Amino acid sequence: MATSTTPSSASLSGPLQNLLRSKDLVMALTLVLIIGLMLVPLPPALLDLMIAASMAMSIGIMLLTMYIHQPLEFSVFPTVLLLVTLFRLGINISISRSILLNAEAGKIVETFGNLIVGGNYVVGVVIFLMLMIIQFVVINSGASRVAEVAARFTLDAMPGKQLAIDADLNAGLIDENQARQRRKAIETEADFYGAMDGASKFVRGDAIAAIIIMLVNILGGFVIGVLQRGMPAANALQTYVLLTIGAGLAIQVPALLVSAGAGLIVTRSTSETSLGNELFGQVSNFNVLTVGAILTGMMMFIPGLPKLPFGVITVGLGVAAYFVNRARMEERAAVAGVSAVPQPAEAETPEQMLQMVVVDPIELEIGYSLIPLIDDDSQDNLLRRITGIRRQLMAELGLILPVVRIRDNLRLSPQAYRIKIRGQEVATSEIMLDRLLAIPGTDVEEPVPGIPTTEPAFGLPAVWILEADQSQAELRGYTVVNPLSVLSTHLTEVVRGHAPDLLTRQMVQEMLNQLRQKSPASVEGVVPELLGLGEVQAVLRHLLRERVPIRDLSGILEVLANHAQVTRDPSILAEAVRQTMANTISSQYRDHDGTLHVFTLSPVLEQTLRSALVASEGGPALQMDASLAQRLLNKIGEQMEAMAGQGYLPILLCPRELRLALRRLVEQALPNLVVLAFSEVSAGTRVRAHGLVDA
Repeated sequence: MATSTTPSSASLSGPLQNLLRSKDLVMALTLVLIIGLMLVPLPPALLDLMIAASMAMSIGIMLLTMYIHQPLEFSVFPTVLLLVTLFRLGINISISRSILLNAEAGKIVETFGNLIVGGNYVVGVVIFLMLMIIQFVVINSGASRVAEVAARFTLDAMPGKQLAIDADLNAGLIDENQARQRRKAIETEADFYGAMDGASKFVRGDAIAAIIIMLVNILGGFVIGVLQRGMPAANALQTYVLLTIGAGLAIQVPALLVSAGAGLIVTRSTSETSLGNELFGQVSNFNVLTVGAILTGMMMFIPGLPKLPFGVITVGLGVAAYFVNRARMEERAAVAGVSAVPQPAEAETPEQMLQMVVVDPIELEIGYSLIPLIDDDSQDNLLRRITGIRRQLMAELGLILPVVRIRDNLRLSPQAYRIKIRGQEVATSEIMLDRLLAIPGTDVEEPVPGIPTTEPAFGLPAVWILEADQSQAELRGYTVVNPLSVLSTHLTEVVRGHAPDLLTRQMVQEMLNQLRQKSPASVEGVVPELLGLGEVQAVLRHLLRERVPIRDLSGILEVLANHAQVTRDPSILAEAVRQTMANTISSQYRDHDGTLHVFTLSPVLEQTLRSALVASEGGPALQMDASLAQRLLNKIGEQMEAMAGQGYLPILLCPRELRLALRRLVEQALPNLVVLAFSEVSAGTRVRAHGLVDA
């Protein structure tokens, strides 16, 4: 019998324990408690406990709004505001019941009625009305308006923020999970400000209800005291008005704190510090404090004004100016200390000079103002972005990005950076950490205030704007990115453009060793029997030069094995590899509808180019008159501009035998042109021609 009941009790204990540990149960009990406050009479001691709890919660809510870094860290504030308002209303009803039934409402209410307002109910009414005006007209009205405007601007800015997330995702700066989290944050922000706009109505209704309850308590208490308790009219008025005012003050002081918390949270902007640090950091200005101290000190000499208050304020401002100036001098000394760091001694011995023979594949030199970008304590820094770039290049090109050496260079301007490939400078630019880069879209008509510049990665016109102007710029059609994204995007494009230079023999050897472990037959008999390591490297470099992925190294080696007995020319072998990668190449350039947008050569021009085709040591080339070549480049350039104006990547589609020769002809003058052969278009890909080149 006992054995049959034990499993049943065990099966019930698990869900019961989960229910008892559930936080939802606490919320349900809290709601039941609030409803109970409205229905069940409470003794005065319990009323004191509830009033004290209301004050403690209100103080905690206001402090929490000051210590958070961004409003979304307290996204449940609208719900908390509703619960706290219901809790106060429940306490208010319980106190009113106790006042009308027993002519008492606990020690806290009595203290507020006697001590704070001095036992004078006229003063109490005035103070109560002043609190209601401050809460209702000033704080609540302003917070409601700010929440309404913030909700509208947040909804209007959502499309621009979504486009910025898509741009970072396409650039490889973030992965799919990070993009999903950022989209969720945008939705949460919009929901938060929308909820705050509605939640402010709770506080307004609470204030109106407090006034009505006060009037009901005064009139009802006066009638009960005179008619039922037989109290003199003056005594009844004194007793019930003081109790009502004391109860109103005890309830409305927490309400005022919560209203102030609501105003603080909707007026806060996103920052990396708490409100106190941010506030004192921005108002601690030496010039302002010094001039303020002088002006306040001069007011001491105005006849009739007391000298002590102005003297105390003058001394306080002077002391604050002194400490602000000392902090600024210490900061300058720290910067000077960084600048005074001795440079490493130049190489003198042969051993030291041998160390200079080996150069880093990629170097990033930054000015000292950009050092915060590599701060390990930051959630999003340059080191994490480089890790994302490495993953992106591996997935996109199959290239393993070497270690990026980051150095601070005091010879650069503070906000400048320089990118080196194998010791040679290939790109340089400047960014402003205290601003955002706004890139105009195609339909932007109204400019935004800022510092004009050029986006370094793609050479687009842009503007450095203040963070306060971000929403305005996004509404006008600008794409707004932070300085770290500007630098990482530029670095990504530089690495893409110099991918062949970064593919070393050692890297190719490691790739072959890795492939040999997983698929030995793909490597054996090819390297080094048919092709040397340098020849395989040259083929892979030819592919990377036109951004053809080399991830499928096994498939590439199979093609090389089939053609190496005919030719060992890396360019010819690379063309053979391209013919087997039609699906991969087409998928790089077709749009989401599976359409490839191109322009082609006229039949007469194709025939002319075929007749000019000659064989050379580096593969096929075009031997033609210089004037014809120049006209051909001009016509191709015109087609490229026309396609770019329509929003398409310029792609020239030509016969297979002309592709390599044409690519060599245009790669210096038109490096952004993609040259594809007809045979490199995969089956199922729709081709749409937008123009015809006829020279």
